[in-house]
Amino acid sequence: MEAVREPGAFSAFEWLVSWRYLRPRRKEGFISVIAGFSFLGIMLGVAALIIVMAVMNGFRAELLGKILGYSGHVVAVGVDGEIHDFDAMATRLRAIDGVVTAIPYVEGQVMVSSPQTAGGALVRGMREADLQSLPSVRGTLRAGTLDGFDEGEGIAVGSRLAIKLGVAVGDKITLISPRGPETPFGVAPQVRAYPIAAVFQVGMSEIDAAVVFMPMAEAQDYFQVEDAVTAIEILVADPDSVERYVPAIVEAASGPVRVSTWQETNRVYFNALQVERNVMFLILTLIVLVAALNIVSGMIMLVKDKGSDIAILRTMGATRGSIMRIFLLAGAAIGVVGTFAGFTLGIVFCANIESIRRFLSWLTNTELFSPELYFLSQLPAKVEPQEVVTVVVMALVLSLSATIYPSWRAARLDPVEALRYE
Repeated sequence: MEAVREPGAFSAFEWLVSWRYLRPRRKEGFISVIAGFSFLGIMLGVAALIIVMAVMNGFRAELLGKILGYSGHVVAVGVDGEIHDFDAMATRLRAIDGVVTAIPYVEGQVMVSSPQTAGGALVRGMREADLQSLPSVRGTLRAGTLDGFDEGEGIAVGSRLAIKLGVAVGDKITLISPRGPETPFGVAPQVRAYPIAAVFQVGMSEIDAAVVFMPMAEAQDYFQVEDAVTAIEILVADPDSVERYVPAIVEAASGPVRVSTWQETNRVYFNALQVERNVMFLILTLIVLVAALNIVSGMIMLVKDKGSDIAILRTMGATRGSIMRIFLLAGAAIGVVGTFAGFTLGIVFCANIESIRRFLSWLTNTELFSPELYFLSQLPAKVEPQEVVTVVVMALVLSLSATIYPSWRAARLDPVEALRYE
């Protein structure tokens, strides 16, 4: 007589019973409600983690790109405020391995005025070729042109500054600087009017609302730094490892300059972003943890309700391991399906986050993402695959761990005690 072969682990029988327990009868609707809330909790928790991490990564990447695209990775400033042999120094700096370019410029604070209003601005004098090479300016012109920038007396202004002043390409604005010519009565302010040759929109409100680009020769004359610049900015190939370039830059500069990196200049700001990102991750992880605890409570109630079924299965030959696997599969299905549903929701949300923001702004008639507050003109989202994998694995581990104790309780159930009062 041929022996009956026992089904192996996670056999079709165990899958069938666990699936049946996930579809309770009408009288067991309360257990179904708990399972539904557990599913929703895990789905929303995973989606929220993916979305928030993507937005935080987007913030950092956008701000880093726009800030560094404007001010450089390393800045060498003259100790006395001026660098005279700047062309020779820039040539030596460009020769350093890993340095992409070195751009000399003249910079100063001014008051800018138009017939409508006035305000403060930062003037930066640069050569046309250097200005065109800046990542944050190249391709961001909204009106006008930078062709012939060196030869003309026109200036380029940010889009928000142009709106504030009520001017457009071809209009003139007046720049007023306290660093003017010496007179018998003291230093007179420098006042000059310039036509607007171009309007740019970097996308970072601080730059678009306060920066004016001027031809270098004109800026040298305006700020009275003839044959000199105030600083040289250096762009390197690997901004995250900028510190390793500093010794070579200091040696190549070989002059009275102070060297500072973008990490030193923006350390507090980006550290705050990192701390906020970590705290948000921990807070949102609690959503997944609470959902996992709901799985525990739901599975315990399911085990208690199915006590007689477990006893019958045991008397029919089902092993403790088989019973445990049945309830493991039932509980794990909630966590696994909820996790991947949350993954899908999070990725789709991130892919359409700007459209969703605009729709919600239109629906509520409020500005949900103020450029003046967040320094960016649109909501960024950058999905990092490693972080998504971490979130998914964490949710799966928590949800699977939540099923172990209820499944163990089901496997330890004594059939005699379960059927005694049936």
